[in-house]
Amino acid sequence: MLFFFGFLFFFMFMVLFILGMNFILNEITYLLEFSFFILNSVSLEFMILLDWMSLMFMSFVLLISSMVIIYSDTYMEYEVFKIRFIMLVVLFVLSMMFLILSPNLISILLGWDGLGLVSYCLVIFYQNIKSYNAGMLTVIMNRVGDAMMLIAIAWMMNYGSWNLMFYMEYFFEDKYMFMVAMFVMVAALTKSAQMPFSSWLPAAMAAPTPVSALVHSSTLVTAGVYLLIRFNFLIKGNLTLILLFIGLMTMFMSGLSANMEFDLKKIIALSTLSQLGLMMSILALGSWILAFFHLLIHALFKALLFMCAGMIIHSSSNIQDIRFLGGLYKNMPLTLSFMNISNLSLCGLPFFSGFYSKDLILEFISMNYLNLFVYVVFYISIGLTVAYSFRLSYYLVFSDLNFLSLNFIFENSIKMLFSMMVMFLSTLFSGALMMWLILEIPYLMFMPLFMKLLTLIMIILGIFLGFEISKIFLTSNLFSLKFKLMFKFFALMWNLPFISTFGVNYIFMNLGFKIFKFLDQGWIEFMGAQGLSLVIKNSSLYLQSYFKNNFKIYFMMLILWVVFLFLYM
Repeated sequence: MLFFFGFLFFFMFMVLFILGMNFILNEITYLLEFSFFILNSVSLEFMILLDWMSLMFMSFVLLISSMVIIYSDTYMEYEVFKIRFIMLVVLFVLSMMFLILSPNLISILLGWDGLGLVSYCLVIFYQNIKSYNAGMLTVIMNRVGDAMMLIAIAWMMNYGSWNLMFYMEYFFEDKYMFMVAMFVMVAALTKSAQMPFSSWLPAAMAAPTPVSALVHSSTLVTAGVYLLIRFNFLIKGNLTLILLFIGLMTMFMSGLSANMEFDLKKIIALSTLSQLGLMMSILALGSWILAFFHLLIHALFKALLFMCAGMIIHSSSNIQDIRFLGGLYKNMPLTLSFMNISNLSLCGLPFFSGFYSKDLILEFISMNYLNLFVYVVFYISIGLTVAYSFRLSYYLVFSDLNFLSLNFIFENSIKMLFSMMVMFLSTLFSGALMMWLILEIPYLMFMPLFMKLLTLIMIILGIFLGFEISKIFLTSNLFSLKFKLMFKFFALMWNLPFISTFGVNYIFMNLGFKIFKFLDQGWIEFMGAQGLSLVIKNSSLYLQSYFKNNFKIYFMMLILWVVFLFLYM
């Protein structure tokens, strides 16, 4: 069953990729519409949009999922519920297909909710407390986005159709369409884990590593970006500024947090968050083609990065702390080579695949009229990306091995290496290939020498910073209290995990504890016989405190009672 789905998806990838190339070159678009029923001039149809964008994205998702399924055969070798795992992955891919192919809000919701539900099942797969907590955080955060989609659907009832594509011109005239745009944008922000909804993405690393390679690099988290790319005409006016600010802050925050993190999977998860922030901000600046270009290339090298991390974790008795894992190049040369190349691609080093999209994005930003804050934060975030990538490489390659035994660590699986090799080859050639395909003409930016070299300067500074941070953490144990507090603040994503867990339930539950208790236990317990007995018991206890060994009060009250009786009579 495993290999059946693996090869089926790979075959589908080849077919869709060739179709996608044909659609790009010949500029073909098909819109298929299946009408179900019409109610008060509101027609419910199922629509499929086949164009180069949907076909390309689908082919990339199928390539990654086919390699993940083959990779999982060894990674989940001793897992009891292996078949359940594969079926969940297949369901996930189908939900993603729904989302990619739909221009209609109703059919998008099917894929959108499917992604949320299946991702919850995959995050809680190991069935321990950590998984359950992470799963609950993931699903509740995504519920906010689902609710926003439902409100947008209800709002669209005013217009007679749920096909947002038909309202491109209408949007500029209609002020109510702004509400729909706002709801769709918030939904996309929750699914793509932008601030303030960022805390679920690192928490979702409780899922098995093959899931992280598929779900948290190329499908689930990119669904929000893809939705906004599809409906890019909605992002106008003030929404562009809000989206730009949110994207910048997400990129900056995740870059800082990744430099303070020691969990191998969480570092890669935070790097995904950083790249999503980059895509959102370039989308806000108006270049949706560049955002889509970076989305495709990022999906490939990030999936490879997760696969390499999975190989390291698998062969080192499930240890994820990078402080234990050093000098791995002797035992795992191929895995470390793949990992370092995908890291360099992530940094945007010249002529690696990430360079083709990232460098173009930065030059595009330099050509815009932007204020200094945006420009500075963008370039600092690029430097931080390079810093955490090289810090990761430093810990895994150059530092000493602090593991239990050297004999454990080796590359023990041909299937895992095969899937990693396929991903490596696709990562290596995708940058130039996709640039030739997607961009109609080669973009050439003319700028002053310093601005042209600024990206390269930031990369070199990032390399230096990454190595220096690693040395500081490896050599010194005595930090001042201020440094420890600052470290904790940055490592915990600016306290977002606390705000999104305790902040939204703990405080309110404490404030309204009596009300919640009253509602929870039922009013009959408080108003019925039990409530009456509680009132009598409490009043007798109150009076007993007066009568207890206090003769003065007792006699005084007795005299007052006698006087009261005498007067009354």
